Parts: sequence; structure tokens; C-alpha cells
Amino acid sequence: MKSDLAIHSGNYLNYIAMSVFTKIINGELPCHKIAENEDFIAFLDIDPLVKGHVLVVPKTEVDKIYDLPEKYLSGMLLFAQPIAKAIEKSFECKRCGISVIGIEVPHTHMHLVPINSANDLNFTRPKMKMTDAEMEMVRLKIVSNLP
Repeated sequence: MKSDLAIHSGNYLNYIAMSVFTKIINGELPCHKIAENEDFIAFLDIDPLVKGHVLVVPKTEVDKIYDLPEKYLSGMLLFAQPIAKAIEKSFECKRCGISVIGIEVPHTHMHLVPINSANDLNFTRPKMKMTDAEMEMVRLKIVSNLP
């Protein structure tokens, strides 16, 4: 397991400093994966604003979005595009909203959220609590609408 290797090789401080997203990317933490390629991963937010709330995360751990290398900065929207379209097909909404906040996890990420008004992207609102089975149903719905 990667975590044991990191701890035993003297990289314990690096391991505990890793973001939760890096641990998901490395397979050390589970997620409800929507899509993945060599540079990005997309998965359901565990504390969603609404059903269909997806996080798009680059596989390079950089805190602020504008500090990303150009390859990742431009590639992030191209990776997110078919996912956003699948979200719009999967849930009743006017569009898929995009937000980049980056306060809670120091690893660049983009929120894709089905919205009907600007207030639907208000992150101070209470979050939904969903069971694992509900999350899996949402995941399958989105994945079924990917090209």
C-alpha cells in the first residue's frame, strides 16, 4: 500500500501533508468516480449542494488554480466539458454551473453543479447528506450520459 511505503521510507510528513484529493487519485481513499484520464479525475462531491455535484481535480497537487501549469489550466475545461453536458442531461436544470473556490482543500478543483439560479452555487447553504447507494445511483446516471 502506498501509505505504508511513504511512512516506512521516511516520507511520513509528505504523506500526511498530501491533500485528500491526492489520496483519492492514488487510490488510498474511495470515491464515486465519473471520469479519469492521465491528467485529471472527476468524482462526486461527498457533501454536495445538489444531486449531480461533481469535482474535477488535476492530478498535480497545486493549491491555486492560476498556479497550475498551462497544460492543466487549459485542459481542465476540456476535460470538464463532456461531464458538464452529461450532468445537464442527467438532472433537471437550466445549466451546469462552474465554481472554483479552493478554500477547504488546498488542491485546485472545479465544482460542476446542476443549477437553475445563481443562488444554487451558494456554498454557504446546507449540504446534502446522501447514502453510498444514492451516490452510486447519481454516478451511474451521469456516467450513462457521457459520450
